[in-house]
Amino acid sequence: MQENNNLTSPEVSNLWTHYIRETLSICVNKYMLHTIQDPEIHHLFQSALQFSLNHIETLKTLFKQEELPIPKGFTEEDINFEAPPLFTDVLCLQSLYMMSTHGHNEMSLALTTSLRKDIVEFYYQCNLDAMDIYKKSKDLLISKQLFHRPPTYITPHKVEMIKHYNYVTDVFGKQRPMNSIETGHTYFNVNKAMIAKAMILGFKQVSKKPSVRALLEKSVQTTNNQITSFSSLLTKENLHLPQSMDTEVTNSTVAPFSDKLMLLQTGFFYGVAVTYYNAALISSMRADISAHNEKAALTSLWMFNRIGKEMVDNQWMEQPPQADDRKRLNE
Repeated sequence: MQENNNLTSPEVSNLWTHYIRETLSICVNKYMLHTIQDPEIHHLFQSALQFSLNHIETLKTLFKQEELPIPKGFTEEDINFEAPPLFTDVLCLQSLYMMSTHGHNEMSLALTTSLRKDIVEFYYQCNLDAMDIYKKSKDLLISKQLFHRPPTYITPHKVEMIKHYNYVTDVFGKQRPMNSIETGHTYFNVNKAMIAKAMILGFKQVSKKPSVRALLEKSVQTTNNQITSFSSLLTKENLHLPQSMDTEVTNSTVAPFSDKLMLLQTGFFYGVAVTYYNAALISSMRADISAHNEKAALTSLWMFNRIGKEMVDNQWMEQPPQADDRKRLNE
């Protein structure tokens, strides 16, 4: 079978999306390095920045090699190094931990949908880099007593089978307790939402464009509603909640980033939230918990689309590579 070295459509889309997101990460990390005071957190951000710079060089080489236009992405024009700190060192570290989680999932998907050997090897290395930052950021959070430990369960002494289907359908009256799978997803999503909300709160505080600021305000309200919804599930079970990150936003009103960058970053939060809420939806075995996740996924998707429209209206959205329009060619 003759070997075909042309990039497949998933490979092209992965590389294009990766470039946009990696340039965004470089901008955010460069600014945070400019403000972080803690030496250990600063050193970790230097490592994360270097990984991103290495990835960008490989991506540029691949784009040139395949004669594909290099996306514009984000540049230092999207950063204001004169801006005072918008986030504390604690929120910077929490955000790096969260973004490394997202990054690993994105890199894993890119790896499994790639075919060509050099692309597979590239994303294999990207996965290793993302796991390295994830592990180190979590270890640093733990060492600084900043890691929010999920609820623990008493170890069961025997295996039990589900005896009745009302294990799933009994949503009224006295409900069964949440199982460990449901609790794990709920706690994870609340914690992730609290970190994202704090960052969006900071973005709203410094945004200068009225339409963007209004959309960021709506984003804060939407995320608040999601946090309240899932927190109520944990509270009813007498399980503890993650700690809010809102107080880790400073009172600065000077924007460190362009409205374009802050809006796309917010859209990214909602895009990945859809994935995590759907994963929780599939794993939940109590109908009311599934309903909570379904609603959260739909509201996240709605916000993602609203943000996308605002990006297009401002001509901030780059067009991804696409197939030739055969119908138009025949006109």
